[in-house]
Amino acid sequence: MKYYFTLIALFISAPFFGALAQHYSPVEQGSLVQFKVVNHLIFKTTVTGTFKGLKGAIVFDPHNLSACSFNVSVAVETINTGIGMRNNDLQKEKYFNRQKYPLITIKSQSIKKGTGNNGYVLLASLTMKGVTKTISFPFTAIPEKGGYEFKGHFELNRMDFNVGPDNSIDKNIKVGLLVMARP
Repeated sequence: MKYYFTLIALFISAPFFGALAQHYSPVEQGSLVQFKVVNHLIFKTTVTGTFKGLKGAIVFDPHNLSACSFNVSVAVETINTGIGMRNNDLQKEKYFNRQKYPLITIKSQSIKKGTGNNGYVLLASLTMKGVTKTISFPFTAIPEKGGYEFKGHFELNRMDFNVGPDNSIDKNIKVGLLVMARP
């Protein structure tokens, strides 16, 4: 009788333990937050930069999208364009204002099925420099090494977030996300 009770208890609790396995954290190795913007002062050169140290919590289950969530951020101080003086300038008040707004955060509102087997659409709040805007973009979720590889791209208007005072760089910024997440 004890044996059957134990089996029944394990069967009933299996969904709970399965839910625990759906919580992930971004890992630095392999993750990348990248941006591209056109600099009009230097013959319309495309400037590429990255942020490191993605942190946060991810809950993902492709069979239960209503239970999924993303709440991740990067520190402004990790910006890297390959030029130290530019990195320092971008952290100042006129661009990202690292002192007052040290994090850029994405927090999901909803996740829906997208195109393809591994395609989804994220509706989220993006907070940068004290301004929060709703964004939406497609992403893929590929199972990998007990976790997931999340990959997506979107564009934003930097002026919506009060980033940059002038027209020396394009208003539209392309953002690419590659997030390796592990339990």
